[in-house]
Amino acid sequence: MASADGMNYAPKGRPVAACEEGEFVFAAIGLDHGHIYGMCNGLTEAGGQLKSVYDPDPAKVASLAERFPEVEVAASEAQVLDDPDVQMIAGATVPSDHLGLGSRAMLAGKDYFTDKPALTTLEQLAEARRLVQQTGKKYAVYYSERVHVESAVFAGQLVHDGAIGRVLQVLGMGPHRANQGPRPAWFYQRERYGGILCDIGSHQAEQFLYFTGNTDARVLSSRVANYAHKDHPGLDDFGDCSLVGANGASGYFRVDWFTPEGLSAWGDGRIFILGTEGYIELRKYLDVARENEGDHVYLVDGHGEHHLAVHGKVGYPYFGELVRDCLERTERAMTQAHAFKAAELCIVAQQQAERVEA
Repeated sequence: MASADGMNYAPKGRPVAACEEGEFVFAAIGLDHGHIYGMCNGLTEAGGQLKSVYDPDPAKVASLAERFPEVEVAASEAQVLDDPDVQMIAGATVPSDHLGLGSRAMLAGKDYFTDKPALTTLEQLAEARRLVQQTGKKYAVYYSERVHVESAVFAGQLVHDGAIGRVLQVLGMGPHRANQGPRPAWFYQRERYGGILCDIGSHQAEQFLYFTGNTDARVLSSRVANYAHKDHPGLDDFGDCSLVGANGASGYFRVDWFTPEGLSAWGDGRIFILGTEGYIELRKYLDVARENEGDHVYLVDGHGEHHLAVHGKVGYPYFGELVRDCLERTERAMTQAHAFKAAELCIVAQQQAERVEA
């Protein structure tokens, strides 16, 4: 998909099989968001076999089958859930429906891999935690703006290697292009998409926890607004949030739907990571007015100023690790606690947000 279309942006990487052919089989159910393509790309590049797909919309099924011609089209959701060969369900339903599909998948004995946001309410989060304990299955979340972005993967390696010392603060900016023409009705219904801080803010909450090494954090303040889309009163087109982690690191992020048409990418995503011994800036999807190719890492440390262009050089290890985690019942890719804590933070940020009227 073109990088100008955020809803259908599906990165492709170099295939690096993490399992034998046929060892890991998954299916896709729920194709409401185009992130399903990136999810399926990542799993198949890691050696997974996409066996079947189901969605009540034949057009969505046909689109995915065109991309993955080997996939079988199922006649019903039950046909997929009852298939003993399928080990994982990958789904990108309407956000408020994520728990419902996840519950059915886990109770059917499958691991579950959902698009972000993981959930839209704290009640759903409590039920998801209970289901994980009951079934022993995974509730994995596609936090794509870190796990499917090579500059973010590389920055994580730098941080974990101590390149900038102790991380003190993470600033994140996640602008998106609204593309109002093709958007479905649920995109404008806050109770269905969860609100801007819960939805696209989930990426930012997860990155804050990851880069600062926090297992716990709290929301200090948050705001949402509808500045320029009054014809859609259920849409938040702007949101921001301040966080502090249990280890003292702070965070701030801003998300919005104001990417101008002149930008060649769907959003000029940036991350700034401040450490005691240096700092890192990520220009994820382009280097504005200079290069349309993304994945630029700028590192300033005690040795100097460094620009590292990492597009096509790092890969996406998350997916291979997730496949092995499902096969071996480990937590290499992302712990369940981390996935749920990020979900909790963005839900709380949305629920506590001051609504700015303007």
